[in-house]
Amino acid sequence: SDNDRDVRAAACGALGKHGEAAEQYLDAVAACLKDGNASVQCAACVALQKHGKAGEAEVTVVAQYLKHENWMARVLACQAMGDLGQAAAPHLGAVAECLAEEDGDVRKAACEALGKHG
Repeated sequence: SDNDRDVRAAACGALGKHGEAAEQYLDAVAACLKDGNASVQCAACVALQKHGKAGEAEVTVVAQYLKHENWMARVLACQAMGDLGQAAAPHLGAVAECLAEEDGDVRKAACEALGKHG
């Protein structure tokens, strides 16, 4: 349900902020990359990155949402790309393409993400 999805995304986000204390839960966070929901997968990838555990495969899971039909999925992906640091570098071209989006929220998220990358 939506509530379960929201809880999973929030849990991933919280675990991304808790340093070593969260290390024991990173396998569960990594499992959320297979969730099939943009908000959960993006939150999981960012959390893993904060622990130095997000590689190309994990970032690619998020990057797929940059071209998703749902505008909110594109917003979430852009926001995640802004938080992923150097790991997002191969996908910044796709983020830049979002600047031409019809939806203003997607354009704003893309602009903010690119701004975080200098």
